[in-house]
Amino acid sequence: MAGMKSLKKRRRIQVIAATTVALLIAVVLIGYGFRDGINLYRSPTQVADTAPDPDEYFQLGGLVKEGSVVNRDGVEFDFVITDGAAEIPVSYVGRDPRPDLFGEGQGTIAKGYYRDGRFEARDLLAKHDETYMPKEVVDTLKATGVYQDPNS
Repeated sequence: MAGMKSLKKRRRIQVIAATTVALLIAVVLIGYGFRDGINLYRSPTQVADTAPDPDEYFQLGGLVKEGSVVNRDGVEFDFVITDGAAEIPVSYVGRDPRPDLFGEGQGTIAKGYYRDGRFEARDLLAKHDETYMPKEVVDTLKATGVYQDPNS
């Protein structure tokens, strides 16, 4: 009988140890996934009101201002993102060509860093059809009274 209790106790310790190891692995994998931090979305008004740290990677979204796109060397170009209340100059310094659906007056989200009064975009997201605009951009434009429903 004493041997049976010892076996149950050993098995219970093994299950607890295996569970602890599994939880530890899960925490490490989650931490690895967030190693670059959570990419926060900001509107031009939020960036103009409170400038983020120059080393903070985040997403800036709004409309590409009409007449603001200026081509530079290679795939690099400059433009302005606006939400109707504020404007942020953007320099695209990524390696990929401009998205096909990127254009003036269209919704976009740029990912990068805000340094010296200019947003340095590493990646760009553009709408994928005639009516789509990222939810965050729509919410920002509605809050500033600029949004116009394309279905109306």
